[in-house]
Amino acid sequence: MKRNLLLISNSTLHGSGYLDHCINEITTFLKGKKTVLFIPYARPSGISYDAYTKIVRERLKVIQKDTKGIHEYKDPVEAIQSAEAVFIGGGNTFVLLKTLYDNNIIAALRQRILEGMPYIGTSAGSNVATKSIQTTNDMPIVYPPSFQALHVVPFYLNPHYLEPAPNSTHMGETRETRIREFHCYNQGYVVGLREGALLHIKDETVILKGSTGAKIFKENQKPKEYLPGDYLDFLMK
Repeated sequence: MKRNLLLISNSTLHGSGYLDHCINEITTFLKGKKTVLFIPYARPSGISYDAYTKIVRERLKVIQKDTKGIHEYKDPVEAIQSAEAVFIGGGNTFVLLKTLYDNNIIAALRQRILEGMPYIGTSAGSNVATKSIQTTNDMPIVYPPSFQALHVVPFYLNPHYLEPAPNSTHMGETRETRIREFHCYNQGYVVGLREGALLHIKDETVILKGSTGAKIFKENQKPKEYLPGDYLDFLMK
């Protein structure tokens, strides 16, 4: 089964610009591709499709890529079928998945990705590449027909993964607590992907890249830390 995905935890690191921390990885990943189809459905902060696409278009223009928003096409399925590469940006994961379903593009997008078309996701865009969006951090402000996502990789993802701040007085649940609650009812690996980290998935090979790392959870097992450069092929089993 072919796959070529770049799943990025976040689009912006504190103190840097949009995609600055991962632009070199994106440049290498998109080598030989001239155009990128951007899917702006996640609408961070309620931003419009046009405004979101403009941000991405201007950023990718620096690396000589032409970007077009999927909403600019009459037929979104045809847009996916003809795309050289697809990028889905971050925002609200529930809004994103619902709109993918509303536009009937889940099947077409999944097929193209499993044919080897390059796919880039940031945050919510990374979440929807996995089995389901049940491990997202977002509020369910809309209700998609299902939590089941593209399922082009057989694990779950928690972007922006954080450990509790040592001096914090916050008494709510930690990310680890919520993932443990998830594992009371579900099975499978959950990748807690820290900000600044990303996964490059090529066929059955998974490499952790970026400037930070990941904490990986499995039901009935102690979570384990991984660092950039580690191979995580076991996630594909």
